[in-house]
Amino acid sequence: MREFIVEADGGSRGNPGPAGYGAVVSDAATGETLAEAAEYLGVATNNVAEYRGLLAGLRAAHALDPSATVHVRMDSKLVVEQMSGRWKIKHPGMKPLAAEAARVFPPGRVTYEWIPRERNKHADRLANEAMDAGGRGERWTPPGPAADPGTAASAPSRVPDPSGPPGDPVAGAARARAALTGARSAVGTPSGTSVGTSAGTSTGTSTGTDGAAPGPSGPASGGGRGTAGEGRGTSDGGRRTSGEDRGTVGEGRGTSDGGRGTVGEGRSTSGGDRRATGGAAAADDVRAAGNLATTPAPVPVPATTTTPSAGWAPADLGPPATFVLLRHGETPLTPQKRFSGSGGSDPALSGAGREQAERVAAALARRGTVQAIVSSPLARARETAGIVAARLGLDVSVDDGLRETDFGAWEGLTFGEVRERHPEDLDAWLASPEAAPTGGGESFAATATRVAATRDKLIAAYAGRTVLLVTHVTPIKTLVRLALGAPPESLFRMELSAASLSVVAYYADGNASVRLLNDTSHLR
Repeated sequence: MREFIVEADGGSRGNPGPAGYGAVVSDAATGETLAEAAEYLGVATNNVAEYRGLLAGLRAAHALDPSATVHVRMDSKLVVEQMSGRWKIKHPGMKPLAAEAARVFPPGRVTYEWIPRERNKHADRLANEAMDAGGRGERWTPPGPAADPGTAASAPSRVPDPSGPPGDPVAGAARARAALTGARSAVGTPSGTSVGTSAGTSTGTSTGTDGAAPGPSGPASGGGRGTAGEGRGTSDGGRRTSGEDRGTVGEGRGTSDGGRGTVGEGRSTSGGDRRATGGAAAADDVRAAGNLATTPAPVPVPATTTTPSAGWAPADLGPPATFVLLRHGETPLTPQKRFSGSGGSDPALSGAGREQAERVAAALARRGTVQAIVSSPLARARETAGIVAARLGLDVSVDDGLRETDFGAWEGLTFGEVRERHPEDLDAWLASPEAAPTGGGESFAATATRVAATRDKLIAAYAGRTVLLVTHVTPIKTLVRLALGAPPESLFRMELSAASLSVVAYYADGNASVRLLNDTSHLR
């Protein structure tokens, strides 16, 4: 059985930006270069370009020998770990690409290895050649005089403009796939491509209450002491450093500048852009399978079209959607530490709460980063949002998904009163996120489902922008928990004061970065 080595790379000059990929197939025994593939993708992201390079390399290997085994080497740790099954694929734009790559060869025939970028120079060169060609309005063609004139393009062909808005990786990948005519089930080798001879190179208990009810061992303002994601944390171990590719365990993201950060700040960067050719940086996202150069004669196939953190955030993902999370100011129930959700009296701000709102408004005005404001429909949040909006000169939108949890029969009660009246229900609620408060309240699991749907909608609506979300204890803690990948019990281990600020940034590759939690410096 033959064994092939596939080396693939992808880049985007801007991420998203002009993107391309390169792939090389060589004989594992002799090292001989058997096939090269490269293509300009139009506007796409690094991850899309990396995956498309992988696809092109696998398809080229399949065209050479469908019964072969393949060892893939890439400098994208993200792609290698995801395709090896060690990291989850969370981004919806990546899942179909990974699935497509997994179908080229039967299970067990392909293995993956991460290599430093300097060992992936051949594929990197091809990717840059493809991007350079695309910048000239040309299609990449195999170099060298041995190109078969019967199949090589006799003149540069105009690269079609990408469909979808700039920065849309799904649209970019779809455009690239639509440009292919390779059969996925057979070989998937693009037809009508330039083919020729290879050149031979190559988370006290906190409740989600307005006053933050006390825990079993006594009162706890805003919840049990502890930091977000306590005991968990994210890992920068897989994050790209010099000569390494971007990626973290579970696609998590580290905290910004060691946990420091300012409200609405831009994401921190590390190491700058990935590659440069002709002065343009080329990053590592996915590219589609494209023009193929092989040593043996091309394999004819039917023409079909496939269908489609402030951490060490890479500099090439574009600006994130940044949520500045403001808990509303105090109400009369807050200092009494009473449950105050969305099913109770809907109290307005107290005098102290209005003063807090004025202070946070002044702080946000000084920073000048908030571009839009969205509020919970509850009175205390809308009043807080209105005070801030007046200071910033912005309008306020209302989203029902940002409302507080409904605490059912516990509304208006203290934690001790609930313990006295509904001990079994309280115990169940503390033990399981699926348990709802007495009287038909909302479980934390149900709240999380609602908040996650709202998050996704707002990320899409405010991509690349900084938006102030004026909401409540449980929604904010839930957003932080989800961003950290922390368990539901982490909700009881975060402090969240009235009129505090927290910040979470959401990147184009589906990752999130918690930049700030429970900042009350503006109140002092």
